[in-house]
Amino acid sequence: MTKSILLLLAGLLTGAAQAAVGSYPVVLVHGFQPDNLQSKPTGTQVADNGSEYWAQYWRDRADARIDWPSQERIANKITSQYVWPKLQQMSREGTCASGCVFVTHSTGDLVMRYIIDNQALWLQNAGLKPLNIVATFDFSGAGGGVELADLAVNVASGSGLIDATLKLAVSLWLGELPSSSNIGVLNDLRVNTARQLAAFPESRVPRLRFAGAGSDFLGVTGAFLPGEDDGVVASHSSCGAAAVGSYNSCSRSVAFDGKLTSTNGPSGFMPYHYPMLMSEGYSHGDTILNSAKDEVTSANSSANYLNGDNLQFNTYDEKRGWWIFSSRYRVVNNSNKTSMSALVYQAAN
Repeated sequence: MTKSILLLLAGLLTGAAQAAVGSYPVVLVHGFQPDNLQSKPTGTQVADNGSEYWAQYWRDRADARIDWPSQERIANKITSQYVWPKLQQMSREGTCASGCVFVTHSTGDLVMRYIIDNQALWLQNAGLKPLNIVATFDFSGAGGGVELADLAVNVASGSGLIDATLKLAVSLWLGELPSSSNIGVLNDLRVNTARQLAAFPESRVPRLRFAGAGSDFLGVTGAFLPGEDDGVVASHSSCGAAAVGSYNSCSRSVAFDGKLTSTNGPSGFMPYHYPMLMSEGYSHGDTILNSAKDEVTSANSSANYLNGDNLQFNTYDEKRGWWIFSSRYRVVNNSNKTSMSALVYQAAN
């Protein structure tokens, strides 16, 4: 066998090893893309946008993606034209035959909940084998809804009390003010609507949550979001809380900055939702990038997949401050120099 063939095989094996968490293939489901409301992409444009969305970290570590356009609705064209064909393809190709992990970001969390609730029945009715999904990794999850979406719909329809600060917050998020003709998936992201979409799936797939509490908008959007937020999504959504609330952590004993203290965290979570990593310095988009923004702490340091395999993070506690003014903080190992996504990927491997 020639040296060039050996090198080619080594490259292929390396690529295959990278495109998995543990032994499980990775499937990506991206989030809301504001520019889609105006550009209304179709066909290869949707796929190109999906590829770019994940380019910095997860794209080259994934085996498949479900790309979808934000100008459409989840239960309508997003599912029929984009999700369903991809589910059939993955079933026929056996992508998840021995288990797979879905990685979602933002509204991808909500799209994924709809998939989890329906995919087995859809595929069985089509004479195909359901996907064996062992877990999802949900970054900055919007499955609990986004208050900014409610505001954006109000702005678009001209209803409700609208002032300059509200318009500024919406325009910072979307890049422009929406109109009634280009709301799309924002309708699904309204808090009450989102929480009613596939709210109680029969599938017990664990939804493992990774949340931030930073902002790219200088706190302007945060004025319209209850509790801690990442600039777009409030913690009740990113943590997976069972009810809307002004929560300042995903945990009742660990703050977003890692301080071990009593916090106003959720008392319950949506079915099979388990908060894991948190960080005060990560904004909505930072959680899927490849740069360390701040130290990361854990609401829970371990969780099981559906088949019993375990995702485990190593943490340590340290004292900060002096004398009676000192406090203890919980920190994930190497998080000061490793991105949140890389921490998850490394732990899963």
